[in-house]
Amino acid sequence: MENSISVLLIEDDKYIIHFVSMSMKSNEYRLFTAQTGGGGIALFHANSPDLILLDLGLPDMDGIEVVRRIRQVSDIPIMIISARGQEQEKITALDAGADDYITKPFHMGELLARIRVFERKLRKEAGPKISEEFICDYLTVDFEKGRVFLDGSEIHLTPIEYKLLTLMIQNRGKVLTHNYISKEVWGYGETGDAQSIRVYMASLRRKIEKNTAQPRFILTQVGVGYRFADE
Repeated sequence: MENSISVLLIEDDKYIIHFVSMSMKSNEYRLFTAQTGGGGIALFHANSPDLILLDLGLPDMDGIEVVRRIRQVSDIPIMIISARGQEQEKITALDAGADDYITKPFHMGELLARIRVFERKLRKEAGPKISEEFICDYLTVDFEKGRVFLDGSEIHLTPIEYKLLTLMIQNRGKVLTHNYISKEVWGYGETGDAQSIRVYMASLRRKIEKNTAQPRFILTQVGVGYRFADE
């Protein structure tokens, strides 16, 4: 399932497009691809991605010009992926508005690690502010103090249960896969962890749901994961 950020790759090398696409798919990122600067700018306006991966050596325009045009309308994170490794090229790209720079050839693991840095920043910006509360029906979560209340009475959650609850609330309405939940809560994602997640979710439900047979908040997507009700 597509639960993570969306990425726009602007790159004319078909080999790089292929292996980046395979890695994005296996890590549950949504990916749009363009092989020209003009096509990339059009896809940016049409799809509002969360992150841009941009090659500088494009067939129709220099990548620096793409950065400048996008910066006229958006602060979206832009990571340069280029064979131009000279220091001045990097300085020019960063001065134009790029946020990061990785030089070809590169290891996919390093690229994914850098994407995760942007992803954490995006989630922090999109998540509840430290002073906010989440209130839905009889459930209240005080994010500033890390406290949870049902009908005004405080309940105790374990650290894992609280982390699961806040993750679900921050992504309410979205289906979160077992792998995604495992990565966000424990730092790794393997299909073998689905049973452990079910155990924790069952415990969390017993604490926050008035009727676990007909849950109000945490909904199961059979064979996929879980979704927090968005209304």
